[in-house]
Amino acid sequence: MTADVHGILLLDKPLGLSSAGAVARVKYLFNARKAGHTGSLDPLASGMLPICLGEATKFGALMLDADKTYRLTVRLGERTPSADLESAVIERRDLPSLSLARMRGALEEFPRDYSQIPPMHSALKQGGRPLYEYARAGETRERAPRQIRIHAMRLIDWQSPDLCFDVQCTKGAYMRVLAEDLAARLDTLGHLTGLRRLGVAPFTDAPQWTLQALDGMSREERSALLLPVDAALANWPRLDLADDRVQAVRQGQSIAVPREAPGKVRIYAPGLGFLGLGAVEAAGRLVPLRLISAVTNRA
Repeated sequence: MTADVHGILLLDKPLGLSSAGAVARVKYLFNARKAGHTGSLDPLASGMLPICLGEATKFGALMLDADKTYRLTVRLGERTPSADLESAVIERRDLPSLSLARMRGALEEFPRDYSQIPPMHSALKQGGRPLYEYARAGETRERAPRQIRIHAMRLIDWQSPDLCFDVQCTKGAYMRVLAEDLAARLDTLGHLTGLRRLGVAPFTDAPQWTLQALDGMSREERSALLLPVDAALANWPRLDLADDRVQAVRQGQSIAVPREAPGKVRIYAPGLGFLGLGAVEAAGRLVPLRLISAVTNRA
């Protein structure tokens, strides 16, 4: 029988496994009633996949908007239709002279705000069908560009023809497109041969756990790895309620909260801990937005 398990697991997803498959494995290992991920990773990518269990699933969508950090390996001088290893090389080009200094310069000079066109080999939908279905049928569709913000790019290694570097960026960035765009700035072709997600804000430096490690643990040891339901909300302002205001908020009622700045807040109550999210209006009233229905911690 499944159980009510609440918290966030930072899974180190292996290559070859879909995000949905990873969620199913974690849900089984924790015997959890409810689970979901917070932004998928392709089977050809490994690394951090935050998985929300129980009440944490109510706030998982907030992590979709979080900054991400990736490590890319790009094979220069070759092109594939999918811009990664999903498809075979269809074009090759001799590499120009590319020094270590040239590589560092290309990363430093790459636009930090740039318009990126989503790839045809993606799950974005048009006409009710994912783009990759059109691509596999040999069709090309118009795609609206999206604005991407690159916070940082750092060279890790250059062993011709393979370039390895780290990228910290906003949500929605396609690393396959970035690989091709960077290669173009180097006057060559390129496609992604390796991708690992190093971190998802605010968990950039937090430890990750492999399925193999989880398999070797007891249920109690696994439970000890779970981060609190509110772990992803640490940057939100905190609002602590007085005892006599808790019941009204838990029933979804708005209440007066003097001396609080307007904006979204995470709500706490004595003896109950985290209650959920709310918004303080300019008039000084707290409006509950998303509340949990179970006591998950008493911070």
